[in-house]
Amino acid sequence: MLCQRVCQFGQKLVRRRPLETRGGESCLARCLSTMDLVALGVGSTLGAGVYILAGAVAKDKAGPAIVICFLVAALTCVLSGLCYAEFGARAPGSGSSYLYSYATVGQLCAFITGWTLILSYVIGSASVARAWSSAIDSMTGNHMSRVLQGSFSLHVPNLAQYPDFFSLGLVLLLTGLLVLGASESALVTKIFTDMNLLVLSFVFLSGFIKGDARHWQLTQQDYELAKSGSNDTYSLGPLGSGGFVPFGFDGVLRGAATCFYAFVGFDCIATAGEEAHHPQCSIPLGIVISLFVCFVACFGVSAALTLTVPYYQIHPDSPLPQASLYIGWTPARRVVAAGTLCALSSSLLGAMFPMPRVIYAMAEDGLLFRGLAWVHVRTRTPIIATIVSGTLAAFMALLFELSDLVDLMSIGTLLAYSLVAFSVLVLRYQPGQDLRKNEKTEVEITEVKPEPEASSLASVPEAGNSKTLKSLCNPINTIPTQKYGHTVYGCALLLVLLLTILCLILAQWPSHLFSGDPLCTTSAGLLLLLIFGTTFIIWRQPQNPTPLNFKVPALPVLPLMSIFVNMYLMMQMTPRTWAQFGIWMVIGFAIYFGYGIWHSVETTNDQQPPASSSQTADKNVPSAEFPHGK
Repeated sequence: MLCQRVCQFGQKLVRRRPLETRGGESCLARCLSTMDLVALGVGSTLGAGVYILAGAVAKDKAGPAIVICFLVAALTCVLSGLCYAEFGARAPGSGSSYLYSYATVGQLCAFITGWTLILSYVIGSASVARAWSSAIDSMTGNHMSRVLQGSFSLHVPNLAQYPDFFSLGLVLLLTGLLVLGASESALVTKIFTDMNLLVLSFVFLSGFIKGDARHWQLTQQDYELAKSGSNDTYSLGPLGSGGFVPFGFDGVLRGAATCFYAFVGFDCIATAGEEAHHPQCSIPLGIVISLFVCFVACFGVSAALTLTVPYYQIHPDSPLPQASLYIGWTPARRVVAAGTLCALSSSLLGAMFPMPRVIYAMAEDGLLFRGLAWVHVRTRTPIIATIVSGTLAAFMALLFELSDLVDLMSIGTLLAYSLVAFSVLVLRYQPGQDLRKNEKTEVEITEVKPEPEASSLASVPEAGNSKTLKSLCNPINTIPTQKYGHTVYGCALLLVLLLTILCLILAQWPSHLFSGDPLCTTSAGLLLLLIFGTTFIIWRQPQNPTPLNFKVPALPVLPLMSIFVNMYLMMQMTPRTWAQFGIWMVIGFAIYFGYGIWHSVETTNDQQPPASSSQTADKNVPSAEFPHGK
């Protein structure tokens, strides 16, 4: 009896749901075009990173080779973007990676994904609001911060020095805008994004007009001249070896890892699947176009910056305004400041827009409180989820100094990227409904055939093992079956485990590995051998031929590369960040095991009697809930 209850409880944790929208037509308004989604993705992604990140990376990590860093980071981020694009074509809906992980990995993992996404969006919204407030404060000569610190000074550990009422009001104002409707929010985002792109175009053109190609070929003599003429306005950075790649290949890799976060944010497009006019086409197009626009902008601005100013003289906190002063274009500083505010505004809207959509999707599935899934009749927006998430973000922006919590935002994002890549890898090899029906007929025919004698089977166990391995590497059928689907699922789980161990070795003991330590080298070599072998087995399995508007190319290599990169970046997080993440997950597990697991829609469906025996048969098959393309 106890074992049966434990098994039933375990089955609840791994229940999957279909990718189709529950109840047919969505309750949300379909009002977003492809250009709206592109503006949302570009606005969310192309924020403060291009205005600040480019200067910090160029000065201390890469020099002029920052353009290569952005290229490598963009190509790396495209791996995740392509996976999101396929899922947008396969199953557009609110919830993004939460929905995808629910359909492939199971309910508990889906809750973890959704809960970490909520954390990421809340911290992201609050941190951008604080950056907006700081930008306004610096433009007014820090007058606002001095007044607030003198009147409402806080002396509490882990809190800000003073309550930021400006950030509070800004987040609440944009929450009200989101309540009005998705089309209104998209219009405002489009305006800010267009202004941001205009300013970046101005920076790009001015840099190439006033730039000097010699700044990509600096020498020790140029550095000494700059040091002798320094006015102590800002300190000089290191020279390195000079030239185009002053800090070597290692500096390019470290810079690319930092620049990766300049492209994070495109995933908000996938949360608008239930509000797009033609989501199967517009979501893949929106993701690909937004990533391309962001790459061109980052590449152009970083090239213009390093051509305008010697990389060791770049101001890390405000590189573009200081570059305007360096070339003698003082009025351009105000233009860049206006572009910074537009970028922060679009980033704030881009961070706040998907937050209530994830909460709405989880509440609609019963994993969060059902009241959060209420949709306003007129605006057709998840109004309760929008107000609750906006209030939480406003509270954090008011009281917390979020510079120490920004890494938490990365954990949720990278985990979501990894799960989407895993889902694409698994679902491509699962049979559709029609294929499963054909397979049932094949099983019935097989059952009629006489079984071989037991003695002959027992006499050749080695031959049986070789046949099993041969069948894995050379499948008989050219269409996926449940057997092949389960094989891919098991191999994918094994690959995730192997890649996690490999990333842990690379992140924690890189010096031992590259110095030729026998233990680390042998372990890494064995892991690579197993990874390549398991990947080959997956590659040999037949794929589902169902046509989609977009499919990830080079399966299974590209999804596995995406998982590897995301896992490696997650391993770079500090123990303190993982401890903070653990506290957030404890709160989430209390909600899930206290409410969500008992009120899940899948629990209700399990308790309802099946309409027919064929439906029961499909439900009892482990992969029966995998969707089929339409």
